[in-house]
Amino acid sequence: MKYMLMIYNDEVADCTATKEQMEQLFGGYFAFTDDIKKRGIYVAGDPLQPVSTATTLRQAANSTPLTTDGPYAETKEQLGGYYIVDCPNLDEALACAKQICAIHTFSGVAVEVRPVMDVSAMMNG
Repeated sequence: MKYMLMIYNDEVADCTATKEQMEQLFGGYFAFTDDIKKRGIYVAGDPLQPVSTATTLRQAANSTPLTTDGPYAETKEQLGGYYIVDCPNLDEALACAKQICAIHTFSGVAVEVRPVMDVSAMMNG
């Protein structure tokens, strides 16, 4: 089953990190990515540009879409990146999420693990 690992972190903490801390963080992500590729469970993954570059399109029922700059909601943590992994079960996906958490030594992180819906299976059966 495919799982999306959505990585939420505090962009402000990243902005105040030292060069060494950022090198350690990215080194951890490079190693993690190499590991899940070698294990054959990597599907996709990328960091995202800062939330200040986001554009949100919002539409209420029976209305015209409204486009605004920035994130959907002001929060302490922002979606900073994601991975999609193909794991046999939730426990293995959670183990990947724990590896991501361990990479963040100087700032907090939250990793949301959510199964990806298999729409093709719904359509074919």
